[in-house]
Amino acid sequence: MPLQKPWRDLDRDAVASAPDRPGVYELADASGTVQSIGHGVLRDELKTALAYSDGDRVRWTEAHTLDQAREIATDHRERLE
Repeated sequence: MPLQKPWRDLDRDAVASAPDRPGVYELADASGTVQSIGHGVLRDELKTALAYSDGDRVRWTEAHTLDQAREIATDHRERLE
């Protein structure tokens, strides 16, 4: 099951609007096909993804802690496999 959030273009505006909090994110190609799932401090992770052109689109959900974000990301990856 994908994250229940709308896709955003992975650009400077998306990175600027990302919270400086732990969370889980999906990166996708232009058609919305998920290419990767990651976790960490969202703004930092998305800055890196943008710098390395890791995807065209992004969506995320916040978590309370990095440990919780890691658990959500692991469960999410398993559901998508």
